[in-house]
Amino acid sequence: MTDVRGSTAPEFERVAEVFEANFDQHGEVGAGFAVYLDGEKVVDLTGGTADSSGRPYDADTLQMVFSTTKGATAMCAHKLVERGELDLHAPVARYWPEFAAKGKADIPVAWLLSHRAGVVDTDAKLTLEQALDWDTVTAALADSTPAWEPGTAHGYHALTFGWLVGELVRRVSGLPIGEFFAREFAEPLELEFWIGLPEEQQHRVSPLIPMGQDGHREQHPPMMAAEEGDGSDDAPAGLIEMLEMFLGPDNLAAKALTAPGGAFAAESVWNEPRVWAAQIPAANGVTNAASLARLYASCVGEVDGVGSLSARTVRDATEAQVEGPDSVLVFPIPFALGFMTHSEASPLVGPHSFGHFGAGGSVGFADPRRRLAGGYVMNKMHFGLAGDPRTAALLGTLDELVD
Repeated sequence: MTDVRGSTAPEFERVAEVFEANFDQHGEVGAGFAVYLDGEKVVDLTGGTADSSGRPYDADTLQMVFSTTKGATAMCAHKLVERGELDLHAPVARYWPEFAAKGKADIPVAWLLSHRAGVVDTDAKLTLEQALDWDTVTAALADSTPAWEPGTAHGYHALTFGWLVGELVRRVSGLPIGEFFAREFAEPLELEFWIGLPEEQQHRVSPLIPMGQDGHREQHPPMMAAEEGDGSDDAPAGLIEMLEMFLGPDNLAAKALTAPGGAFAAESVWNEPRVWAAQIPAANGVTNAASLARLYASCVGEVDGVGSLSARTVRDATEAQVEGPDSVLVFPIPFALGFMTHSEASPLVGPHSFGHFGAGGSVGFADPRRRLAGGYVMNKMHFGLAGDPRTAALLGTLDELVD
């Protein structure tokens, strides 16, 4: 039996049962789930193991959460909108003049946040070392041509979203996105959530385990693609390989997920400390379930007297902006301004909820009408960019329990 730690309020004991069942039924290895209701923490659970040594996955464990980071990045932009320092309808080039190159002069800020700009990759090929340098990436994005005429379609800017929105935050506030998030959100809320993980915190991170790999096997390093392994036929296929099998080698999804310029083609790099330490604000946030839940709770009410965004800001930020098939992901997700909204393709906790999933399973979410918020993190990746059976079980149960 998996060792589950933490607690729930009495009326949420069923959530703990579902959390524990995920280990037996869905191959969970190490995970955390936390929930706030009316500003109070009512679920705070962790369980399983964090790495191959058998280290417990507990309240001290940190996890990289891939695109769940996008919600935090979007909150930074909306904080500037709320203050009147950033105009969603103004052209990006007002704040970032270089961005106007190659047909991008008229792209408004809102199109970056809602994946309508078409800048899903860079024209230039980049090495990983170049991709870890902020100025190199943002210069390459400014000098890139959109994949479609901006505004005529929408498609998931899987990695470029973070640099695009993050550079806007930097140009307006004068602070790198990681520092802005720390000052405006993490520090006031006392979160353990970083975009750019300090070296002294890196020992706490639980490595990600790729799809198709059991537990913390040593023979295939975490997140290693088959062609990088030891030559054996049973090396697990990575997400990019699976997309290429389904959609073909030139699909936009693979380009978007390995951007900028193919720098992240080797999935193994996501378990490297230098990648955790960089600022990749679409993908490399490092946190835990309790902090993720607390962040979202602060957007739909106060937590210990601290609120992050006004109700009007949240309402405007979470109104769906697009509909229909996504040019990158193919299936339809009704993106708002930096957030996913509830749909069949992105199931959260009911029609008024918003949040963001991360590749492999993580999610942060909130429902303003019920003042409900939560976060789920894990080390074992499942195939999918918007949830899986583990999140479906947890979020479905939560939706049933809260009126």
